Amino acid sequence: MIKSRHTTIAIIAVIIFGFVLFYIGTDGFRAFTAESARTYDIMQEKPAFPSVTLEDSKERTYTFDEFADGRYVFVTFMYTSCTTVCPQLEMNMASVYNQIPDEYIGEDIVFLSISFDPERDDPATLKKYRGYFDSDGETWRMARINNKKELQSLLDELGVIVIPNDNGDFTHNSAFYLIDKSGHLQQVMDYTLVDEAASKVNDILAAQGDDNG
Repeated sequence: MIKSRHTTIAIIAVIIFGFVLFYIGTDGFRAFTAESARTYDIMQEKPAFPSVTLEDSKERTYTFDEFADGRYVFVTFMYTSCTTVCPQLEMNMASVYNQIPDEYIGEDIVFLSISFDPERDDPATLKKYRGYFDSDGETWRMARINNKKELQSLLDELGVIVIPNDNGDFTHNSAFYLIDKSGHLQQVMDYTLVDEAASKVNDILAAQGDDNG
């Protein structure tokens, strides 16, 4: 009886010890996968968005500083030849866009889809692609970064993983990124939780309005 009780206590102690180790190792359960760990670290760092040079679907060229005028930027990373996650990512982005009140669109927030396949995603291709999602090319722009070093620097800074394969496609992670008015990352959001993302952005925009008021 005593031996059985000691065994039970030992098992409980091991479970508790393992639980504590897991809690510490996952930073309070917030980072129990590699992807969530990476996202959590990036959210803590809140890196600045590098001043990369963009070329958009209207053949305009400018740096990211174009948006450094007191607006938030809602960002996705994609490539137009993608037949898996990217179409859903952009459809969900369109849904978020449509849930933002008109008074904020263009004035307080702009949307930006960035291709990491600049060789194929030229302005004409981006123009055709944005038509599938009713992107107006102004308040929601689609663009590429031609400079490979700038592109890689941006991907690294925001924790975007892009791995090319032998077929000309890419394996990549996907998310919504919200860049704040100072050009720093403010939020990384699950792109599958559309209503939650839209609500979060609307709360941020409303709070900004309250602060200004």
